[in-house]
Amino acid sequence: MTKVAVMSAGSWGTAFASLLAEAGSTVTMWARRQEVVDQINGGRNRDYLPDLNLPDTVRATADPAAACAGAEIVVLAVPSQTLRANLAEWGDAIPAEADVVSLMKGVELGTSLRMSEVIGQVAGVEQERIVVVSGPNLAKEIALRQPAASTVACVDLAAAERVAAACASRVFRPYTTHDVVGTEICGATKNVVGLAVGMAEGMGFGDNTKATIITRGLAETTRLGLALGAEPQTFLGLAGVGDLIATCMSPLSRNHSFGVMLGRGLTVAEATAEMKQTTEGVKSCESILSLAQHHGVDMPIVEQVVGVVRDGQAVTSVGPRLMARDLKSEHH
Repeated sequence: MTKVAVMSAGSWGTAFASLLAEAGSTVTMWARRQEVVDQINGGRNRDYLPDLNLPDTVRATADPAAACAGAEIVVLAVPSQTLRANLAEWGDAIPAEADVVSLMKGVELGTSLRMSEVIGQVAGVEQERIVVVSGPNLAKEIALRQPAASTVACVDLAAAERVAAACASRVFRPYTTHDVVGTEICGATKNVVGLAVGMAEGMGFGDNTKATIITRGLAETTRLGLALGAEPQTFLGLAGVGDLIATCMSPLSRNHSFGVMLGRGLTVAEATAEMKQTTEGVKSCESILSLAQHHGVDMPIVEQVVGVVRDGQAVTSVGPRLMARDLKSEHH
């Protein structure tokens, strides 16, 4: 049996922990709050996935060192903008030989680093041990055991294959790749595009508008990824268009739902209070735009989302600004 630590007890971390346990691993989850630890040890995580019965091989602790002790795989599922602080607190507890899995989808504010880069910088984990899991992974559907697939990326394919083997099951199919950069850029940027699609839906626009935003959002995501050295096919796979569709179209997507609330007239503060959970696109849109500007990449949809989220621009002004851009070839 593979011994796994899952650091965080949010929705996706809990759902992934249950997948790992059902695939044959013993899983110890770390939660900061003792009441969440007690819930998990009682078989449920009522704060996040109350209807999911956790396997007996999933246990929890509030002690990060105890969670990581002896782990062959350490899964990081904290909100992306808290990763640096969390690793500074307990990153030295990660075993030196463990594969470190990132479930996080974001770009760090202030540094514009991808999550794998933060892991390497703060915790000293070699890139050959950092594995990124990304794809259409709506946690509630995973918890219901509805079939899904994901991309498992690492520069060392052997590490990707170890993690894939640990989570593969009759309802979850992992595909491996060595394109960490593309996988992470897709995972971070799709959240921002999801916000934009949600805004359009909230304002009452239909499928033509949403399909346009999704398609052009994929184009600018691809431009950024290629500028950073990603492989083109990644953007047409599960981490790219697959995750983009799920995030932009599903009411289970926090980013989509947040965007809908903005489109209906709520402020960012009001929508944040309503959501009660981290919405990664809101947190990462500014850092993604900074990364794009640093590399000379045009990302007009991301730019407009930043205008709404950071600068307080009216949601109703986004469409006219995008439609007024100069005409150009679709594949310029």
